Amino acid sequence: MEKKKLLIVGGTGYLGQHILQHLSAGGGGTTSSYDVAFTHHSPLLAVIPPSSSLVFQVDLRTGHGFQAISEAFGQPHVVINCAALSVPRACEMDPTAAMSINVPSTLVKWLSSFKNRNTLLVHLSTDQVYEGIKSFYKEEDETIPVNTYGKSKVAAEQFISTHCSNFAILRSSIIYGPQTISPVPKSLPIQWIDSGLSKGEILDFFQDEFRCPVFVKDLVTVISTLINKWTSDGNQMQLVLNIGGPDRVSRVEMAEAVADFRGYNRSLIRSVSASSVCTIYLFIYLFLILFD
Repeated sequence: MEKKKLLIVGGTGYLGQHILQHLSAGGGGTTSSYDVAFTHHSPLLAVIPPSSSLVFQVDLRTGHGFQAISEAFGQPHVVINCAALSVPRACEMDPTAAMSINVPSTLVKWLSSFKNRNTLLVHLSTDQVYEGIKSFYKEEDETIPVNTYGKSKVAAEQFISTHCSNFAILRSSIIYGPQTISPVPKSLPIQWIDSGLSKGEILDFFQDEFRCPVFVKDLVTVISTLINKWTSDGNQMQLVLNIGGPDRVSRVEMAEAVADFRGYNRSLIRSVSASSVCTIYLFIYLFLILFD
């Protein structure tokens, strides 16, 4: 049987590398029968892709690089979009970049250039599309993002649902797990907590911000399962799915779990209110505006 083609956009990022490692190990059931390619934007470091996979440099803002994929790889049957400007502070500092990168308009435009529109786009979104005033949001709840990152992801969801015939939008919570073969520049939550507490530093953690952290390999399994289902059924897929772990925890509780597991002193963990920190940032922002 002829192999299908799978493209990972953002294959050198945290989730992208874990997906590549999963495929390299032969995981994912029928996904092992895929020819694999992945993209990167920043300089390519050491990753472990499946054998004979193709690598392309792509700029999501301009679409530069997609033509090379068309010529060397062809139309993919499945695209997993892991690429994003995902640090909320960076998004606030440069909202134009956040929108141009996080709304995959150039990717979707490229997919639309093929005569056959039957490509499945698996797109990673975030639980930050919600307002965050209650617990355990449902997919049908209204999206009211409170930061630029969330707004860019809502815009991406709307763009994909309007222009794609097959898609799976996964609203992920905090992703945690082991470091990748090629360390990513973005700070990883568990590794950052472990590093700080191991040095005996007193660290502040929010007591009133709650998330449902999801283990990266569980997220990879969800993606693999959806791809296999779409491949085997051949039916149209238009899915929006919340992807979180089983536990609703605060930042303080996450830090305490790391401290207990590693044997660190809990006295290093200081509880603070997210609202108090937001107030400080607001004063700084207003000061910069008034005295710039």
